[in-house]
Amino acid sequence: MFLRFYGLVFCVLFLSSCKDDFEKKYTWHTIKVTATAYNSLKSQTDSNPHITAYGDSLKPGMKYIAVSNDLIKKGLRHNTPVKINGLEGIYLVKDRMHSRWQNRIDIYMGIDVKAAREWGRKKVTIEYGMLKKSDSL
Repeated sequence: MFLRFYGLVFCVLFLSSCKDDFEKKYTWHTIKVTATAYNSLKSQTDSNPHITAYGDSLKPGMKYIAVSNDLIKKGLRHNTPVKINGLEGIYLVKDRMHSRWQNRIDIYMGIDVKAAREWGRKKVTIEYGMLKKSDSL
């Protein structure tokens, strides 16, 4: 029991220090966007709903988002880390949206259609990370 407790404490401290290192590698930019949600269903995507436009595999539980083309031009490229106000954790840009959308993100919610419908459409503030110059080499 004693060793488990200290093992758990070590893991928590190690992971929190990794998070701090992760945070320090990026310059964070804040913008306000419209956020919707999507699921990996043929009716919402295409004939292969578990593969993103970038070729990544979608699996329920992953913190992924799709972004509109104008946001890609602002720096939200493939694998960019994104913090979404009101949601926990860091999401990664793994998909692109149709060109008709502007200033919009689509949050991946696995196959939970109810959760996606409950989310609806909201204006949210996001922060996205751009690698600092010294870390991008």
